[in-house]
Amino acid sequence: MAQAHGFSLHAGVAAAAWERGKLERLCRYISRPAVSSERLTLTASGKVRYALKTPYRDGTTHVLFEPLDFLSRLAALVPSPRVNLTRFHGVFAPHHALRPQVVPSERAAQRAQVPGQRMRRAASLGWAQRLKRVFGIDVQRCEWCAGKLRIIACIEDEAVIEKILTHLNIASNRAEAQARAPPSLSLFEQEQSHSKQTAELKASVGQGRS
Repeated sequence: MAQAHGFSLHAGVAAAAWERGKLERLCRYISRPAVSSERLTLTASGKVRYALKTPYRDGTTHVLFEPLDFLSRLAALVPSPRVNLTRFHGVFAPHHALRPQVVPSERAAQRAQVPGQRMRRAASLGWAQRLKRVFGIDVQRCEWCAGKLRIIACIEDEAVIEKILTHLNIASNRAEAQARAPPSLSLFEQEQSHSKQTAELKASVGQGRS
């Protein structure tokens, strides 16, 4: 364990290229969520109960939260938009002069060969590539011939859609639109209403005592 300037680095865990099981366990440990859903339950009174992995010194094994309080604590764990969650310092920093020597990547090697030349930024993945990469769904692959699909038209007319589906003997399963009740108060409005009622109650109690 190395410590410097308030930062700590544990570099005692390593996995060889053939240790796929160890690498998987390491990746699962790094990408674990902040809250374990297996230790999260809901009590009969409607409170959120979270079981502690290690009991406190006073013997506490569970922590109880009100639903709104639990949601507010979860919201505090959500990072701000457009903020890098993984940050590198020292020679691993993105613009450090020695980074190409410690990071054997293709882009770093090219930058080392041509110093001062600005590298062309790689094109971002398309929506179909992201869908395949994250969920394993290849929407550009034909399920019949395994060939690559291409977009030939975008049909939005319901009559034409119904005609095509009927010709292909495919049910549309279109659900009829149903009127719904107006939306209820939001969580913020409920919290404001609760705070207002609490303040009025405290004021009335104070007047009764005086």
